[in-house]
Amino acid sequence: MNSKNKLLAQKLYFFLSSIFITALVVSNLIFQKFFSWYPFNFEVFGIKLFELSVGVLPYPITFLITDIISEIFGKRKANQVVVMGILASIFSIGLLLLGDVLPASSSSPIDDKTFNLVFSASPLAVLASMSAYLIAQFLDIRIYHFWKQLTQGKYLWLRNNFSTFSSQIIDSTTVIALLCIFDILAWDLFLGLVLSSITFKIVVAVIDTPLLYLLVGLIRKKFNLGINDEIDID
Repeated sequence: MNSKNKLLAQKLYFFLSSIFITALVVSNLIFQKFFSWYPFNFEVFGIKLFELSVGVLPYPITFLITDIISEIFGKRKANQVVVMGILASIFSIGLLLLGDVLPASSSSPIDDKTFNLVFSASPLAVLASMSAYLIAQFLDIRIYHFWKQLTQGKYLWLRNNFSTFSSQIIDSTTVIALLCIFDILAWDLFLGLVLSSITFKIVVAVIDTPLLYLLVGLIRKKFNLGINDEIDID
């Protein structure tokens, strides 16, 4: 690869990484607002389904990004961006705690009580999300590359969906359980939120498969990559 293409590949990796980190951090900050997934919200045996946290909206993007990075740049670079996401999450916890400790001035449009109400649970949410995210993302990458090797680089849709389905089930169950343990959510919401979250994420994973094919295809064409080729940007 010539120096011009290598520089372009590095920029692409950093661009994808920035989207990944932004989606991850924002999902942890906005999780306390819930919405109903119309027109599908209903109850089954008293369990309210398809009521979701707005925090799930950016989260599937992180799995799409790691699949693209895994496919184009390899397993090591995918793991690297996961670690960067962890560091960004830890940094965001520190900033939230600092913002909560500092007293609001008399002219502040947001007082201490409002700030605390919105963001006081965020550090615990980040901790819960980070724990689940660590397990889910590393599992997603491992399963993705297992299927890639098994199919010799064929059937992109298979490894994309199998890895995402498995990791999202673990992620949703773990993070919601931890939020209930921390008393951020009530236990009677657990089953409905888990089922709703898993269903939403699986639907999104299926929908984003054509987008994954499109983006991977465009990148392969741009860098003249074969089906099993990866870009080394180090």
